[in-house]
Amino acid sequence: MFPRLLIVPLLLLLAACQNIQVERDYDPNRDFAAYRSWSWQEPALIYSPDDPRLKSDLTEQRIREATAEQLDQRGLRPAAAGSPADLKVQAVLMVENRQNQVSTYHGGFWGGPWGGYWGGPAYTETRTLDYQIGTLQIDLFDGRDGKLVWRGSAQQVLRNNPGNPAERAAAIRETVARVMAQYPPR
Repeated sequence: MFPRLLIVPLLLLLAACQNIQVERDYDPNRDFAAYRSWSWQEPALIYSPDDPRLKSDLTEQRIREATAEQLDQRGLRPAAAGSPADLKVQAVLMVENRQNQVSTYHGGFWGGPWGGYWGGPAYTETRTLDYQIGTLQIDLFDGRDGKLVWRGSAQQVLRNNPGNPAERAAAIRETVARVMAQYPPR
């Protein structure tokens, strides 16, 4: 169990060869063109479940850097020290254990064109597969009223081998880029 939990900080390997499900939601009554600055809402990264074995300063640093890069590409600048930000940013890293049952039918009898049957006994084999789903969610809150104005998330099945630190950082950058791809909403 413990080695499986070690892959959680690497859950952001939500890229590469696996299918990533991206979802977005936003408040259509907000003027997103008015948002020019941002800052982190503390805590900047929330882990769910809140397990000390899941938390990683390295993962948090990678998520912060990738998010800041994406916000910068969209014309949002970090708020000056002591100045209120137009947007407050928070990320949530979630891991869920799931199961899937797969049934396979084997054997049975077959009929020939002239009648008669042959074959062996039929049976169904059912296996339970355990896996983990990782989700990275990025929330943007209005700096004045504190209400959620935009949310994006990416979800996928976690790999058992998360790769080296450079691969982890690249996967996080790609995942954050996918999440932020539709900001600002059009």
